[in-house]
Amino acid sequence: MTATDGIVTTRRRRAGVEADHPHYKWWALSCTSVGLLLAAINSGTLIIALPDLERALHTSLLGLVWVILAYMIASTVLVLTAGRLSDLFGRKNAYVWGFVAFAAASLGAGFAADGTQLIVWRVLQGIGAAFLFANAAALVTDAFPRNELGIAMGTNTMVAAVGLVLGPVLGGALVSIRWEWVFWFNVPLGLGAAAWGAVILRELATPDTRRGLDLAGTGAYVVGLTGLVLAVSKGGLSGWNDPVVIVGLIAAAVLLPAFVALEHRAAAPMLDLAIFRNRLFAAATAAAFINGLSRFALMFVFVFYFQGVMGDDPVLAGVKLAPLALGMLVSSPLAGVWADRHGSRALASLGMVVSAAGLALMTTLGVDSPYWQSALWLVLVGVGSGMFNSPNTAAMMGTVPANRRGIAAGARTMLQNTGAVLSIAFVLAIVTAAVPKDVLLQIFSGLASSLSNRQLDPFIANMHTALWVLAATSMVGAGVSLLRPRHGGREEPARVALAASEVAR
Repeated sequence: MTATDGIVTTRRRRAGVEADHPHYKWWALSCTSVGLLLAAINSGTLIIALPDLERALHTSLLGLVWVILAYMIASTVLVLTAGRLSDLFGRKNAYVWGFVAFAAASLGAGFAADGTQLIVWRVLQGIGAAFLFANAAALVTDAFPRNELGIAMGTNTMVAAVGLVLGPVLGGALVSIRWEWVFWFNVPLGLGAAAWGAVILRELATPDTRRGLDLAGTGAYVVGLTGLVLAVSKGGLSGWNDPVVIVGLIAAAVLLPAFVALEHRAAAPMLDLAIFRNRLFAAATAAAFINGLSRFALMFVFVFYFQGVMGDDPVLAGVKLAPLALGMLVSSPLAGVWADRHGSRALASLGMVVSAAGLALMTTLGVDSPYWQSALWLVLVGVGSGMFNSPNTAAMMGTVPANRRGIAAGARTMLQNTGAVLSIAFVLAIVTAAVPKDVLLQIFSGLASSLSNRQLDPFIANMHTALWVLAATSMVGAGVSLLRPRHGGREEPARVALAASEVAR
C-alpha cells in the first residue's frame, strides 16, 4: 500500500464527513433533525409554561399571547430574507450561526424581568430560528436524491414529533424548578447543535448570482402582518372598535397587497413569485399555509383546556398532549416512504381530511369528558398531520432548482408560519369572545379549579366554535392539495427537471 493509498483509506474512514461520501446525506439529515428537534421541544416547553409565566411576570393576557406570537412573527417575516442570504453566501454558515443566535437569545430570555423584555428576547430568538427554518429543508434537499426525499422529510417530521412529545413534559418539569429554565435549557443544546453542524455539514449548493436584498418588500410584510395579527388578537379582548385594532387592520389592508406589488417589480425580490408558476409548488405551498392555519392553534387551546378547565398541573398537561405528537411520530416516516413511490397528491389531501375529522370530533369534549376521548382525537389529528407534512414538503422542495432551494424553503416556511400565526390570533379572538374577563384570567393562569361548570360553559362553547372553524379550514386545505398535478414517485424526476427549467426561465 502506498502513502497515497493510506491517505485515501483514512478519508474513507471519516464516514459522512466528506461531501462526496455516499453516507453524507444521513449525516446532513442528523444536523437538520437536531434543529427541528430543538425547535419542537422549545415550542412545547413554552406553551405548557404560559400559565406560570402569567403568574411570575404579572403580564396581561394579550402580552402572554404575544410571548408566542412575537417569536413566530419574527421567524416568519425574516425567513425569506434568511433564505435569500443563504442562497447568496452559503447555507451551512447561516444554519450554524442560526443556532448560536437562538442560544444567545434563550439565555437573555431567562433574565427577563417583565413581559415586555421577554417579548424582545423572543423576537431575537425568532431571528435565529429564521435561519434554521430557511435552511433545514434546503440542506436535506441538497444532500438527498429526489427518489429518497420523502423518507428524508418524513424522518425530519418524525424527529420533530419526538420533540413535540418531549416538549410539554419537559416544560412541565422545568417550570416546577423555575420558569427561567424553560429558556435556559436551549443554551447548551443550541451551542452543541452549532458545533455539530460546523463539523458535519458541507456547502453543496452553488451561490445564486443575482445579488441584492428586498428591504422594501420585507418592511411592508413585517408591518402588514404584525398589524393584522395585533388587530385580530386584540379585537377579541378589547373590542373591534379599539383604535389599535382599526389601525392594525388598515395597515394590513394597505401593506400586504403592496408587498405583492413590490415583489413583482423588485430586481431581487424577498419572495420570488416566479417559483409559484409551477403548479405543484403553488398548490403544495398553499396547502401548507392552510395546514398551519387549521392546526397550529390546537396545542395552544388544549394547554388551557387541560390546565385551566380540567385543573391539571403542567407535567400532567404535558403528558396529556403527547398523543398528538405520537400520531405524527407513527405516520410521518410511513407517509414519506409511500410518497417516494406514489407521489404526494392523494396522501397529503387524505391527511388533511383525517385531521379535519379529528378536529370535528373534538367538539364533543366538555368540562367532564373522560381523557380517553381527548387522547383519541389528538392521535387522529397527529396521524393526519404526519400524512400531510412529509409528502407535501418533499413535493415542494423537489420541484425547484438547486440554487433556489433556500428561497423556496423560506417561502414554504413563511407561508406555513403565517398560517400558524393567524391561527393563534383568530382562535384567541373566538375563544375569548363574550367570556367574562375574570373567568378568562383564571383559565389562562391555570387557576380555574374554583369555577363552576356554568362559568366555564361560555369558554367551552367558544372552544367548540374554534374547533369547527379549524376543521372546515382543514377540509378547504384538502381540496387545495388536490389541485396539484397527478404524479407517481417513479415519474417525479422527469417532472422535477421540467419544472426546474420552467422556473429558471
